[in-house]
Amino acid sequence: MASGKREILFVAMAYIFLVVSTGAEGEAEADRIIKLPGQPKVSFQHYSGYVTVNKVAGRALFSWHTEAVSLPESKPLVIWFNGGPGCSSLAFGASEEIGPFKIKKNGTGLYLNKFSWNTVANLLFIESPAGVGFSYTNTTNATSDILNTGDQRTATEALEFVIRWLDRFPHYKQRDIYLTGESYAGHYVPQLAKEIMTYNSRTKYPINLKGIMVGNALIDNNQDNLGLVDYLWTHALISDESHRQLLNKCDYHTKNNGSVACKLINQYVAKEIGQIDRYNIFVPRCIKSSSGTNNAAQRILHLPHLLPFSIPGQMAGFDPCTENYAEIYYNRPDVQKALHANTTKIPYKWSACNWDLNQQWKDSDLSILPIYNEMIAGGLKIWVYSGDVDSVVSVTSTKYSLAQLNLTTKIPWYPWYVNNQVGGWTEVYEGLTFATVRGAGHEVPLYKPQEALQLIKSFLSGTPLPKL
Repeated sequence: MASGKREILFVAMAYIFLVVSTGAEGEAEADRIIKLPGQPKVSFQHYSGYVTVNKVAGRALFSWHTEAVSLPESKPLVIWFNGGPGCSSLAFGASEEIGPFKIKKNGTGLYLNKFSWNTVANLLFIESPAGVGFSYTNTTNATSDILNTGDQRTATEALEFVIRWLDRFPHYKQRDIYLTGESYAGHYVPQLAKEIMTYNSRTKYPINLKGIMVGNALIDNNQDNLGLVDYLWTHALISDESHRQLLNKCDYHTKNNGSVACKLINQYVAKEIGQIDRYNIFVPRCIKSSSGTNNAAQRILHLPHLLPFSIPGQMAGFDPCTENYAEIYYNRPDVQKALHANTTKIPYKWSACNWDLNQQWKDSDLSILPIYNEMIAGGLKIWVYSGDVDSVVSVTSTKYSLAQLNLTTKIPWYPWYVNNQVGGWTEVYEGLTFATVRGAGHEVPLYKPQEALQLIKSFLSGTPLPKL
């Protein structure tokens, strides 16, 4: 090729690169948050906005990205999902658990979370799927579109989100990426990991996924339910007779959990357990919301395949009504403007969970264990942790499910420590690490923030949890 033609080609390629880079930088800059209402001064940058994941249906997912407190350019990207299905990662992960800010009582402002995971990583919270939080659909019949959601569509559109978000923030393309979450994210996270592995197998530009970590995660329908029945019994929440009846009358290999007899015993068991917070069996439940209504009576969780005797209650912490503050704060017009959220004027209030979507969930894998085998074979780092006072997705459920993998033990069961106190117990297998968190409920970082920070530190560094 003549030198003149080479120069023209070089200039053209440089121009294309400049246009693409400028476009990405422009989109990222448009997502930059100047300051949230009531936000304390911080040293890190944070961004929020929408990524379209289905142009035909007009579905777009909302996310909030917070850079690491120090040296963000040298730290990995940790992506977080909450479950439900139908619950917001802003309401729980970002605002109650691992994000840099927590919400003041009655939604008046923010204060710093000293145990935030952005002390060790860059964080990305995704409200998934469309219909959750600020994520939306512009389909003509939006309600019908939202209620046609299930595992497969959620995973497919989460992959589309990650691809498009990385185009907007290209400096993360070569960075280590980890997927994390809790509860029904026990489906979201491995299913997205599988989508990414499939995508990577057919592209020249793979996503640099290194591993996953999930807490109190739904894994296998049969084992999760058997473990839950045993957990309720061994923690004196149900009688010996109810324990026997549940095991005799319910078939947990199916989606509907069995017969009429099974449903009847579940109804009886619900009364037997009583009005407690099943997300943490040892804390008070939230009785009244900030408006004075009995919020607990309005909430019934439905996790596909799990026992149908879910008890009304809040995802409670030391302040059992903390979720109410998120619903006040994120419905403030000044907060939405600062977040670049609700730009299409969604015809409903932002809520922590979309219970209509939850109740109408279309497809849900009975077992995620086959994906665990694929992730292990693919060399991903896998950690599973469990707060041991959660009776929604119990530690017994997780132990029973993981036992089906028949993994070889590398480091036998031992207590791990934080500040010379037992943080929980752990066992390291070939291909997977399992850890319990002592005294933690369903949202582990809410109840045990320092222990949860130790979990992510050890996970990212690839080292076992500390012994005494």
